[in-house]
Amino acid sequence: MFAYFGRFAYRRRWLIAALWLIVFVAALPILPHVERPLKVGGFSATNSESAQALNVLERQLGFSPSSMAVIFSSTRYKATDPAFEAQVRAALAGVRKLPSVTTVVLPSDDPHLISRDGHTAYAVVGLNLPPEQAQRDVPAFKAALGKPPDLTIVVAGAPAFYADIETVSQRDLRRAEIIAFPFAAIALLLVFGSAVAAAVPLVVGGLGVAAVLLAIYLLAQVTDLSIFVLNLATMLGLGLAVDYSLFVTSRFREELLAHDGDVAAAVEQATATAGRAVFFSGLTVLIGLLGLTFFNFMFLRSVGIAGVVVVFFSLLAALTLLPATLGIVGRRIDWLRVLRRPIGEEGSHGFWAALARRVMAHPIVVLIPTLALLLVFGAPFLNVQISSPDATILPKDVPSRHGFDILVSQFGPGEISPLVLAIRSPTSIFDTQNLAAMYDLTQRLQHDPRVDRVQSITTMSGNLTREQTVTLIQVRRALGALGVNTQLGQIANQHTALVVVYTKYLPNDSRNKALVAELRDTHLGGDLTMLVGGGTAEIVDVVNLIYADFPRAITLIVVATYLILLVLFRSIVLPLKAILMNTLSIVASYGALVYVFQEGHFSRLLNFAPMGFVEASLPVIMFCILFGLSMDYEVFLLSRVREEWDRSHDNTHSIAVGLQRSGRIITSAALIVVVVTVSFVSADVVIVKALGLGIALAVFLDATVVRALLVPATMRLLGHWNWYLPGPLRRLLPARSFVEESA
Repeated sequence: MFAYFGRFAYRRRWLIAALWLIVFVAALPILPHVERPLKVGGFSATNSESAQALNVLERQLGFSPSSMAVIFSSTRYKATDPAFEAQVRAALAGVRKLPSVTTVVLPSDDPHLISRDGHTAYAVVGLNLPPEQAQRDVPAFKAALGKPPDLTIVVAGAPAFYADIETVSQRDLRRAEIIAFPFAAIALLLVFGSAVAAAVPLVVGGLGVAAVLLAIYLLAQVTDLSIFVLNLATMLGLGLAVDYSLFVTSRFREELLAHDGDVAAAVEQATATAGRAVFFSGLTVLIGLLGLTFFNFMFLRSVGIAGVVVVFFSLLAALTLLPATLGIVGRRIDWLRVLRRPIGEEGSHGFWAALARRVMAHPIVVLIPTLALLLVFGAPFLNVQISSPDATILPKDVPSRHGFDILVSQFGPGEISPLVLAIRSPTSIFDTQNLAAMYDLTQRLQHDPRVDRVQSITTMSGNLTREQTVTLIQVRRALGALGVNTQLGQIANQHTALVVVYTKYLPNDSRNKALVAELRDTHLGGDLTMLVGGGTAEIVDVVNLIYADFPRAITLIVVATYLILLVLFRSIVLPLKAILMNTLSIVASYGALVYVFQEGHFSRLLNFAPMGFVEASLPVIMFCILFGLSMDYEVFLLSRVREEWDRSHDNTHSIAVGLQRSGRIITSAALIVVVVTVSFVSADVVIVKALGLGIALAVFLDATVVRALLVPATMRLLGHWNWYLPGPLRRLLPARSFVEESA
């Protein structure tokens, strides 16, 4: 089948090239605006308790789905000065007219909105849209703000945070592309030694990425996709396309030499061998990314969808555009030579074969320290703290991050994202027993050392006894029925009451998480039930839901990959060994995440502020990407080893020859992926920076330590067991391995 692809691509090479150019031309007007239909956010789940709490408060009490904080500061006036108040009102006059604005709470309405020194205050503007949608209105919101002569204004809040995420992500993407393409070109030039051979993977990769971005733009019209898929599409798309092109082009140059310059035969054989390996390695990457589509979070699901698109177009380009391009270029593949590089490393002699033999001569001596090294790299992951992102993932010069820092420093860490309790009663919130239970709850919270203050119907009147508080609430309710504005209806009605708990810590703090757990275990009394929401509760729910689905995704990926490799290599041992090898490099990259981004090592060098935790989606995304990406190199290596085994049935000789024929190409391919992913370490968004560094480290370790040392050592120890296939499976599977068919 793959030989047929090669023949077809060669015979229709000009037509195939023209069709890909048409796709590229169609993508050109889209590329500058590809981010428009994409969404920011996607970290929340509608079935979580925190989401249910917000829904109840929205339906029952008109709670705003999101809000903006407009921060005012003055060195001249205090917030209580009439001039300060007048300028605040004037600045917000235009905002009140916006269709998405539901409420505006001024500093003069609530003394807690004024800082301790009195020179900073903020207004809370409620919006009728969730943060992910409201972020599109942030430019209009800022434009509607007046410009007070004596006050400085900073806009913060979730919608502003999401808007800045989009802006910074686009900036990161452009910077990474500027870094990645020239360095990838230099690396390819060093690998091939000629400008034409180096240009082929870049052209194929560039056209492939353009097709991917066009497909993502079209998909975003019919399904929600996160803005972060752009970074992944470029990072993974360029890396895979160049990787696959590198393997097929290298094999084409070998076959061109072996077939005395017969271009058609070289294209056919390169596609039949390297193209086949590319297809199966692409399947393993595809399976890994498909695992992300099973999560109930738009962010993870969209990364999985985009990843599938990336792999599809990378494989399509490698099996159509690349053979066609090689057919067009033909014997000119080595034109513009700048370095003398070997074309094919046949036989059992050379650096990689010698290295393999040295390793296999002392497999235990190599295996134990190498394994220990990878486990040492992964050891920090034992202390991992998993959490969800907040504004600290943005650089400090971004407006929403600046506003976040002002609120934390001037008003306290707990001011920015309080716990929100939705108290419900099937009978009446105002029943005496229910009010007494609410009073007990709020009193306990007010005396909790982790809590700064509490707002509820039972705290509106100061320090009264339980009986006095219950009586006063009943009086206020009666006055409200007579038309007197007692403000009671803003936070309670017949069946629902709101309790807002301001803690002394940031939402990610473990003490806040412990408080959420205690509240959720609390029995209130009466017929009251409680849903706990707010920033910390949402973080806890997101992490719990992600890692409830993660084992299922891991199982799917591992089992499916094992079955594919079983069919490919006709061995029950090699797939298991491959999975274990991949796991080691992934564990090492996990340890680096903790060491660098949680503990803060190299933070100055990498230009970020330590998060104190690992963002919850990173281990999941990295596993799904790296499991397939690392399997790429395993497939390419073992394909060459299997070819030689089918010829010689000499295990040691097959390993040496297989590594000799693939070692330099695997290392070169890994170098390209490392160059591309390391370029994203320049990103300002910490999540993207961490993803780039984690993938780069794992790929580097996988292509060097794992493939060059661990694989030969373990295969030497396993001996003929490498190729073991039980009789029933031998009869069930195809008579020959797929690798053997292409040999």
